[in-house]
Amino acid sequence: MTRWFRSYWAEDNTWFYFEVDADGWVTRQVELQGPLEKPVTAVASAEWEAARQAGTLADYEAMFGATAEVPVHEWDAHEPQDLTAGEFEIIWLTARAICQAKARTRSTRDA
Repeated sequence: MTRWFRSYWAEDNTWFYFEVDADGWVTRQVELQGPLEKPVTAVASAEWEAARQAGTLADYEAMFGATAEVPVHEWDAHEPQDLTAGEFEIIWLTARAICQAKARTRSTRDA
């Protein structure tokens, strides 16, 4: 069963949003950092793995970040707060769009 939750890590001033599968593996992850909750990560594990296998992981991580590579039950989730699928999806779509826009801006500046 899929589960969605968020967890705040005060030492990093970061909200972590997770979608995890029945075994506790992260399938999608969003990180919002700082007082303005700026999206810094919006990664899908399946995409991350496909990029790794294709040799394009650096490009993928530059755009979307990296994902947790262990099941969530193996680390401290800092008082997780359950979310609905809809609540997670809103955060996911917003963060993805911002990460993609930042990547486009970087590539335009670098051109």
